[in-house]
Amino acid sequence: MLAIDDPPADPMATLLDGRSLAAAIEQRLLAVITAGLPLAARPPGLAVLRVGDDPASGVYVANKEKACSRVGIRNLGAHLAADTAAAAVLEQIQRLNANPQVDGILLQLPLPASLEEGPLLMAIDPDKDADGLHTLNLGRLLKGEPGPRSCTPAGVMALLAAAGVDLAGKRAVVVGRSILVGQPMALMLQAANATVSVAHSRTRDLAALTRQAEVLVVAAGQPRMIGAEHVTPGAVVVDVGIHRQPEGGLCGDVRFEEVEPIASAISPVPGGVGPMTVAMLLVNTVLAWCRRHGVDGAVLEDLLV
Repeated sequence: MLAIDDPPADPMATLLDGRSLAAAIEQRLLAVITAGLPLAARPPGLAVLRVGDDPASGVYVANKEKACSRVGIRNLGAHLAADTAAAAVLEQIQRLNANPQVDGILLQLPLPASLEEGPLLMAIDPDKDADGLHTLNLGRLLKGEPGPRSCTPAGVMALLAAAGVDLAGKRAVVVGRSILVGQPMALMLQAANATVSVAHSRTRDLAALTRQAEVLVVAAGQPRMIGAEHVTPGAVVVDVGIHRQPEGGLCGDVRFEEVEPIASAISPVPGGVGPMTVAMLLVNTVLAWCRRHGVDGAVLEDLLV
C-alpha cells in the first residue's frame, strides 16, 4: 500500500507502469475469451471506425488492432475518407449496430472538421459503446450502474488500484473537464470516496488548488503544463497527456523531471495511461461479448468501477 499522507522516504517515486499492467489485463482477457469460445461459438468483435487521415489516430488505431490480435478479438472496423458525408458515417454506424458479430464500436476521435461528433456518438448502440461515451453510459456512471466505462479514466483507476492507492477520504484534483476524460474521471474518483475538485481554464491560482491534492490527475491537453510548483510532496500524480515534441520524442502534461523527485508515485509518458486506455477498450468489448453469450466475465468486472 502506498502511503500518500507523508512525503516518501525514498526520493524516487514509484512508477505507475501502464505497460506491465495492460499486459497482465490482456492475459486475463485471453483466458476469458478462450474459456468462453465454446459457448459463444465466435470470438469477440471490435469495430474501430476511423474517418480521415489524422496521423496520431492512425497510430492509435494500429495499437488497438495489435492489442485485439494478441487477445483474440476480431477486428471489424473501417477506415473512411476524410470527405465522407455525415449521413454515410451514420449509415456505417447503423450497420455495425445491426451486425451480430460486433460487440464493441469505437468512433476514433478527432473527426474531420466537417463532421459533428455528438450525433454520431449518440447513434452508437449503448450496449456496444466500447469507449463509454454515449450519454446513456455516462448517466450509468453517474448513477453507479453497470455499463461500459470511459476508457482513459477507467485505466487511471485501474492503475491506482494496482498500486494500492487507497482513495477513500483523500483529496483529489482533476485538471481538465472534458467529457472524454476530466468529467468521468471526477465521477470515478468520487465513487471511490475521494473528495474531488475539478480545475479548468478559468480556475484562479491553479497551483494553490493542485498543491492541496494528495492525488493529482492531469488531463489538460497542454504539454508540460504542471511542474514542481503545482505538486505537494508525497502526492500521487497521473499524467493523462501525450504530445509529440518539436525536437522529437513524447511528453505529457506534467514536467516529469521536476515532479518525479517529490511525488510518491507518478505515471510516465509514454508507458503510463496510454496502454491502459487500450486495455480498458478491450475490457469493455469482451464484457459486452460475455453478456451477449452468457459467458462468465466476473474476473474482469473488478476493473470497471
